Amino acid sequence: MASLIGIAGEPGSGKSTSLKGLPADQTVVFDCDGKGLNWKGWKKDYCKEKNNYFKINEPEKVIKGLMSVATSEKFKHMKYVVIDTVNNLMVSEEMRRCREKGYDKWMDLAQYIWNLVELPGNFREDLTVILVFHTQTEHTEDGYERIRIKTNGRKTEKNDIDSKFNWLLRTVKQGDKYMFEVTSHNSTSRTPLGAFEEDYIPNDIMQVLEVLKEY
Repeated sequence: MASLIGIAGEPGSGKSTSLKGLPADQTVVFDCDGKGLNWKGWKKDYCKEKNNYFKINEPEKVIKGLMSVATSEKFKHMKYVVIDTVNNLMVSEEMRRCREKGYDKWMDLAQYIWNLVELPGNFREDLTVILVFHTQTEHTEDGYERIRIKTNGRKTEKNDIDSKFNWLLRTVKQGDKYMFEVTSHNSTSRTPLGAFEEDYIPNDIMQVLEVLKEY
């Protein structure tokens, strides 16, 4: 069973930047936003020629690529897979099929996201799948606020994707610092009991991966 990590946050809160420390020779990035990575010199480390960077916004192709990394001999040295962002992957598919009427389109979208969080459970143990999301804030009638993964369509929302993660990190900016929220503060953030002493840690995924080894 592969490890599954979710990173969720608002635009500009440090989601992609948190991945900078990943070793490029062991990482595959599926860039669903199509805007490249956001640190200087990334193109030297990530490119199609190195088989570690793919600009794709079609869910079926991303899922096929994810399965290939997990099972193909060509990718056996890869330890990390990043899908950034799942939201743009879904929005792009929704726009491609915007003229379709009926329920099938929304069922397909829900199934795609479900597969992304379920498939890693069948992958090799030395692989970590990192899914990057945007967040949305919900307000109840009594004024309660809850921040969760942003979803497309009621069916996906009912699936409660947040609950599928044991490691769900929310990116936040505190002053001039970019942080991971690792436990719930009116959000669905969560990590296993005892993983971290603080509620907020620097947004460095490598620090999280070191702790993950203990679980």
